[in-house]
Amino acid sequence: MGDKMAKKKKANRKSRSIVTGYLEKISSKVFDQYRKQITEMITGNYGVYALYRRNKLYYIGLAIDLRKRINHHLRDHHKGKWTHFSLYIIRKTDHIREVEALLLRIADPTGNYMKGRLKGSRNLRPTLKRIMTEDSRRIIKEILGQADKPVKRTKAKPKAKRKTRKPQSPKTERPLYGLFPKGKVLYCSYKGKEYKAWVCTNARIRVNGQYYDSPSVAGIAVTKKKTINGWKFWKYKDENGELVYIDQLRK
Repeated sequence: MGDKMAKKKKANRKSRSIVTGYLEKISSKVFDQYRKQITEMITGNYGVYALYRRNKLYYIGLAIDLRKRINHHLRDHHKGKWTHFSLYIIRKTDHIREVEALLLRIADPTGNYMKGRLKGSRNLRPTLKRIMTEDSRRIIKEILGQADKPVKRTKAKPKAKRKTRKPQSPKTERPLYGLFPKGKVLYCSYKGKEYKAWVCTNARIRVNGQYYDSPSVAGIAVTKKKTINGWKFWKYKDENGELVYIDQLRK
């Protein structure tokens, strides 16, 4: 008897709903007369909300405090762009961001500039493409059969070997190679303006979306000068968090 009751309680716990309460397609005018009652109803709750312009979805968002978010949207840049709202109170916050991301990707509302990220999930498009490609090859093989045997060609005379330059090592081509194996942010100040660069794991330096092999060339990209000593132009934060020139790494 005791085991049955325990199993029943466990089953009930598993079937608990994610959404504990909701309001759907409520006019924004409700806040004119019932702001206090609405805010008391949802104060302190976590959830996902949707803003509508008449019957068209305009915006989706999540909030740790729904009351503050809804009130905020009555005054911010969304003001006047929505006429109705819906909100869904979520029991736990474990998956609330993932729920929001899923809704954003499905609905794609015009008021959301950022597309939801499904963290930890895998895009199955490459897998589907591979399956389709393999199936297409199989169908072609079944219909056309094996390809004709290639015609034998006479062997061409071997060309004289050309002397080729030995490829330079990454350390020669990229002076920062091995100095920041995990990547690093570089800093510089030029004409009163602050700039940042990122040293990638392959030692290339990214500045404003462009990649450069040496700190000097990256510095030229910032200053537009013909020459510059990048080692005494760029700085990085040492283990104490202080900015020092990358030239210190050569000593």
